[in-house]
Parts: sequence; structure tokens; C-alpha cells
Amino acid sequence: MAITLEKTIEALLNGKKYATLRDILMTTNEADIAAIFSELPEENIPLLFRLLPKDMAADTFALMDADQQELLIRGFSDNELKEVFDELYVDDAADIVEEMPANVVKRILANTNPDTRKIINEILKYPEDSAGSLMSVEYISLRPKMTVSDAIKRIRRTITNAETIYTCYVTDDNRHLLGYISVRNLLLSEKEEIIEEIMETTPIYVHTTDDKEDVAKKMGKYDFVTMPVVDVEMRLVGIVMFDDAIDVMQDETTEDIERMAAISPTEESYFKTSDFKHAKNRILWLLVLMLSAMFTGKILDYYETAFSALPLLVGFIPMLMGTGGNCGSQSSTMIIRGMAIDQIHLKDFFKVIWLELRVSLILSLALALVNGVRIMIMYWNNPDKLALSLVISISIIGIVIISQIIGCSLPMLAKKLKLDPAVMAAPLITTIVDAASIFIYFNVAIKFFNL
Repeated sequence: MAITLEKTIEALLNGKKYATLRDILMTTNEADIAAIFSELPEENIPLLFRLLPKDMAADTFALMDADQQELLIRGFSDNELKEVFDELYVDDAADIVEEMPANVVKRILANTNPDTRKIINEILKYPEDSAGSLMSVEYISLRPKMTVSDAIKRIRRTITNAETIYTCYVTDDNRHLLGYISVRNLLLSEKEEIIEEIMETTPIYVHTTDDKEDVAKKMGKYDFVTMPVVDVEMRLVGIVMFDDAIDVMQDETTEDIERMAAISPTEESYFKTSDFKHAKNRILWLLVLMLSAMFTGKILDYYETAFSALPLLVGFIPMLMGTGGNCGSQSSTMIIRGMAIDQIHLKDFFKVIWLELRVSLILSLALALVNGVRIMIMYWNNPDKLALSLVISISIIGIVIISQIIGCSLPMLAKKLKLDPAVMAAPLITTIVDAASIFIYFNVAIKFFNL
């Protein structure tokens, strides 16, 4: 559907049928318009953008890529720039300002009203990963002594300046957070009832300096549409919206996936990242992993006599190393995921080790049994088939147990050292497990075959 719409818009542009174009755009969702803009030639974007109604243009602008926003800003007159930013929610405006070059930021701030400019500057003072940088300051606050009737009147007066009305926060004259009430409860209450008698008095909140990933997790835990943000004196300074929380979780998930694949995270999209930057993001870990693999080579060199005496041993190395790497990767993935969604904490270290040990015993015995039977069948005419079967089976048991212990403990160790647990993911763990697998395998083989 998006492709068909994009082609329709291109055809109408080429035919200069602007009235029809405007009618189509007005019936299209802002997110879809922003997606279409990202696929169109840059020279067409300013014209299409100017066809949008003022409020729709602002919503679309907030959803566009930073480079397209910059393109439009540079082409805007001062009046157009002021109109767009006056329609934006302040948190969206702050996000845009944060992405722009200094000369563009200067022009934006010069064309916003003083109150908005002050709020944007306040938001930009907070650390990049904090709740303060994520929050919106456009919320509805009520007073505890208000009647329901007064509260509804206030909502009607301020609704155009609020990003949401579903939850209203109750504060005193100094903006200290006292509680909250939903509009649903307001509408179900009698007009004469007092707000402090019907509000929730144990609000859940976050502080301006809290990590935004923790804020998103907390919103998910309590199924909140908005989360109040307070300063050190418990004064309400803003709210975090659910759509911003979703963006945070998406960004954090993308970052974790990149780290788990041994790639340095980037904020740019795949196609907008240059070839050189793609290579730069990957080369460091590739070098580290390549050089660390030398330890495996050294261990193989050390046991050269063993596999020279019994070359058959060499054929099982890939299988054993692959099994160890897979077990370690499975374990680390489960732990990283568990920590990401707050199911696993550092205090659970020994509980995790004990659980993974039990699981590894079950897995290793099953894998050892299958391989033992396989070897007895495949090498039935080899006089050393029983010894070989025992060597492989015992090695698998040791490798699986060690691999799972390594896989579950390294991410938790990273967390303890204030590092991202995703760093201790598949590539790094596989490299460590490879060396451990070779060590276990040849030590077992030496004992059995007296090499």
C-alpha cells in the first residue's frame, strides 16, 4: 500500500496536481507521510511539506529523519520555522534541536517564543540518557482542593497545551507531587467531590536523573501511559510519554543486538551509515576476536604430539568447539535477556550458576549419549572405538558444563563492572569457550590413550 501511495504521489507531483495531492495527504497518517518523504527525492519534500495543514505539518515534521528535518529547516523562512516549532510539543522540539548542527540550532532558537526556548534549554541540560532529557513539560496539573467540576473546567482550558489528558497529576502550590487521577475517574465522580478525596495518593514516579531505560522498564512494569518525573525536592517537572518509552526500548534493543554481534552501536540507520563507518563499527571487535583466537592456536600447538599420534582426534575438534560455543551462546543470551527485562539481578548470581549447572548436566548427558552411540556405530571396526566413544562423551560433558557456566557468568560479571552485559555475547564467549574446549578434549584424550 505504501509503495502504491508513493507512486501515486510521484505521479501527481509530476502532473502538478497539487489540490489532489493535498487531499490525499490530509487523509494519510502523519507517520505514513514521514515514511513516504524518506523515499522521495529531496527536491520534492519541501513542496509536499508546504501542502500539509499547519498542525499536520508539525506532527509529520516530528516523525521525519534528522537529515530531512535539517533540509526543511534550511529552506524555511523565519515565519515558517516559527509556525512549525510553535505547533510542536516541547519535548519533540528539544529532540530535534539536539540532532541539529550548531548553526541550525541557533536559527531554531531565534525563531521560537521565549518560554519555549527556555524550556528547550532546560531539557537539553539533562544528561542524554536521563529521564529529564526524555520528558515532556506539557501535562495537566490539578490542585487537591479543587472540585471535580473545577478540575474538568481546568482540563478544558489547558487541553490544547497538554500532550495527554488521560492522567492528571495533583500538585500543591509549590508543584510537589501529591497524587494523580485519571480522566475516567473524574468523569465517573460527582461534580462536588474534592480531588484529594478521590485521587491516588501513592504515585509512582522517577527522578530527572534516572536512566531512561529504567524509566521505560518501569512504565512497562506498571502498564503506565505516562510516568511523572520529579526533581530532588519532589516537585513535578514533567512526564514521560509511552511513545517515547517505546522509542527508548527500541533503541536499547537495537544497541544490545549490535553489541551481541560484536558491532559498535550507531544511532544512524543501516543505509544512512557510510561504508567507512560500518567498517569502523565492526573492525575493533573483529581484531580483538581474531587476536584472541591465537590462544586456541597455541593450545593446539601444545597438543600437537597427541593428534599426531592419533590423527582421528582432529576430526572431532570442530564438533566439540561448535557444541561448546552454541551452549555458551544460549546461556549468555538467556542471561542478557533476563537482565534486560529485570528478571535476573546481580544478587541472583549463585542461583543462576546453580540453575545453569543443573541444565548443563541434563544437556551434556543427552549429547554425550547420542555421540557415544554414534561413534560406536560409525567406527564399529576400529579397535579403539570404545575408548574414543568415552573420550568424546566425557569431553562433551565437561565442555557443555564449562561453556554454560562461562556463558551465564560473564554477562553478570560485565554488569558488576558497570559494562553492558551484551558485550559478553556470542562472539567473545565463543572465543573463550573454544580455548576451554580444546584444553578439556585433549587432556581427556591424553589420559585415555596414554599419549
